[in-house]
Amino acid sequence: MTTSRGHHAPGRATGHQELLYDPELPALSHAERARTLVTARRVATLCTLAIEPPGHPYGSLVTYGVHEGAPVLLISGLAEHTKNLRADARGSLLIAESDGDNPLALGRVTLLGHFAEVVGEARGAAVDAYVEANPSSRGYADFGDFGLWRLEVESLRFIGGFGRMSWVAAEDWRRAEPDPVAAFAEGIRAHMNQDHAEALVLYCRAFSRAAAVESAVLTQVDRYGFEMSAQTPDGARPIRVAFSRPVKSSDEVRGEMVALVRRAREQLGIPPKGH
Repeated sequence: MTTSRGHHAPGRATGHQELLYDPELPALSHAERARTLVTARRVATLCTLAIEPPGHPYGSLVTYGVHEGAPVLLISGLAEHTKNLRADARGSLLIAESDGDNPLALGRVTLLGHFAEVVGEARGAAVDAYVEANPSSRGYADFGDFGLWRLEVESLRFIGGFGRMSWVAAEDWRRAEPDPVAAFAEGIRAHMNQDHAEALVLYCRAFSRAAAVESAVLTQVDRYGFEMSAQTPDGARPIRVAFSRPVKSSDEVRGEMVALVRRAREQLGIPPKGH
């Protein structure tokens, strides 16, 4: 099961609490979230089926790039995981976010499918994609004992933290595009939390059912809107606010944020600053 493009599926309640915002607000689908995460990272856990001891899951640390929407690995023919793949092409990649105090609250994706070694004319472009993602590999990318392997994704499991998870179909994965806001989202998040804490409270009070918000922090921003953790009398609660349209640049995000502050002040009956 996966979610439709442009919407997420966190569920209509958090634990036994009703959501304080409309769950149908536009948001990244799980396929888009997975594609964004995989594109942003470079390190994964590769799981293959071991030759020795036979059939056991074998996990190893690898780096990867993305070529034509598929993960590609440059791995030595002497490595145990390469020997395993030559015997049985089934495998998976686990790719996870690494920032934050609680790793279980972070996003991760498990991609499952069959690996195939890329040879012939197709190898050059795939190696270039790998080297671009992993510049330190430039010195050995042309060594004869290193092969370029591509994972044909057949299914995947996305977990976006507590209460946000699903199986994503391979077709949805292939259609999805990385979120263009991801490259500068962290800067926006830090700026809003440090310099515009008042605006975050206004967003919550005007555009959700969290009227008694005491404070809020911006936790995520994407092309469709942003999410906050609001401190309420009932504890921390998630709040999502949607942009008026999908955005692609930091200037567009800023324009939407400013417009939403104006709307929030009008809706709450607060005079504009300077009046």
